[in-house]
Amino acid sequence: MNAPDHLPILDRSPIARFIRWLFSWRGLRCLLIVLAWTATVIVLFYGEENWRGRRAWNAYRRQLEARGEPLDFRAFIPKPVPDEQNFAATPFVKSWFERPPPDSNQLWQDEYNQASANVSSPKANREPAERHLVDLTAWETAFAAIRSGEPDHDEEPESIQGDAASRAKAALAVLEELKADEAVWTELRLASRRPFVRYPVKYEETDPWAILLPHLASAKAACLRLQLKTCAELAAGQSENALADVRLLLYLADSIKEEPILISHLVRLACLQIALQPIWEGLAEHRWSEAQLQELQTRLRQYDFLTDTKRPLGGERAAVVLTVDLIRERGFDYLLAIGSEQSPASSSRALANLLGRIIPRGWYCQEQLNYCRLFQMGLGTGLEAANKRLSPAQTDAAAQQLERAIEGSARSDVGRGLSAIFHHRVIARKMLPALSRVLRKSAVAQTAANQAALACALERYRLAQGQFPEQLDALAPRFMRQPPHDVLTGEPYKYRRIEDGQFVLYSIGWDGKDDGAVPGRVLYDENQGDWIWRYPSK
Repeated sequence: MNAPDHLPILDRSPIARFIRWLFSWRGLRCLLIVLAWTATVIVLFYGEENWRGRRAWNAYRRQLEARGEPLDFRAFIPKPVPDEQNFAATPFVKSWFERPPPDSNQLWQDEYNQASANVSSPKANREPAERHLVDLTAWETAFAAIRSGEPDHDEEPESIQGDAASRAKAALAVLEELKADEAVWTELRLASRRPFVRYPVKYEETDPWAILLPHLASAKAACLRLQLKTCAELAAGQSENALADVRLLLYLADSIKEEPILISHLVRLACLQIALQPIWEGLAEHRWSEAQLQELQTRLRQYDFLTDTKRPLGGERAAVVLTVDLIRERGFDYLLAIGSEQSPASSSRALANLLGRIIPRGWYCQEQLNYCRLFQMGLGTGLEAANKRLSPAQTDAAAQQLERAIEGSARSDVGRGLSAIFHHRVIARKMLPALSRVLRKSAVAQTAANQAALACALERYRLAQGQFPEQLDALAPRFMRQPPHDVLTGEPYKYRRIEDGQFVLYSIGWDGKDDGAVPGRVLYDENQGDWIWRYPSK
């Protein structure tokens, strides 16, 4: 009888014994049972995740749509407009959409771009937070240098604003230079009489991030030229021409109002600030007549940027919801390519697409659900569009809460990435816009429009009474039926007359502190200081 130590090596090896058992009938039966249970668990897991994701997302989507907040991007696409009723059907505007897009110098016959590079900016000893009259002397010098063929200088030309006569002389020279574009302005003024604007943007693109918006830069370039032209007209005593150009400026800014794209809204706010400069200059130098002031005041009082913000924000949300559907169809490499100037590496694309194929379909629904929930969290409760009010404290608190929700408690990038995957916040982390920044910029624009309208009413009071009033209440009802309230506090704007016969009008700004009409580092600083409207000392 053999001792155990003398058994064959195959009989003594645990691996060999396991292999013989595995391929025995009993082993195969156990293996099949394990595989069946594993497959059942996987099927149940995928089924449960798919059901749970679709159920939660569909319920949330129905709630939003019942409140009149569509999540289908197609619902935001502007309706077609007949050419004869469409401002954007004019030949000059159509040229903005040529492929390839034309260079800005090809669109204009002037030397604005070259001259602007040599116009001096405010010097270090001047407060950047204050508005200043456009430096017409510097523009005259820059245009003259181009005409004479002088090379560009490294140093910006020194400017002396001078008295009204000097500015008027420089203004005439600037207007002469801008005459090259008169045919364009005539065409745009005639087109602005049409009742609708629908730029030929291809919203029907399958990919919402492939939609081209060449008109935004072109419209802003037109506004910048009009700003210079209008300020020169005011300095030259041509207030009627200036008013016509302000009308066109405001029209160009509002021509992108109905676009469901967030960047369009931000460009519109920037164009409004451009348009306010000549309004401010005409008020500072008392160039506007009573009738002109009434028209400007009425026009400015129509703005409601906080309400207008809802449409582009809704379009942004709907575009991201559509993006998740596209990721599900095309693979995760599509997500990697969004916002990237270079195509992702093939290894990254392969890994991303593998991940996209193996995760449950319901996880995509969870991504859409969490994006929309976090989107709403970022808006917070600070926005009261119906009351034209935005609370800085609540908006900042919502932004901090949103950041904590997206980033979580993980300290490393890998940890945050894994947390985003398992909590279904990948899309939110990558694509959620800076909502508080958008709201702040809308509040800045509304404050500027409100202050400009109040300034028009104050100038009308001065024309009638010979001086500015002691209190804003004196404007009602003759000069302004109901003065607008500060969008940040809901209270009347701060106002006082100052020693030189002028006034200072201000909001306490985003930081919520009354600094006594001391501005921040920049005009309408979003971090510190008051938001001020006042004129240069005489």
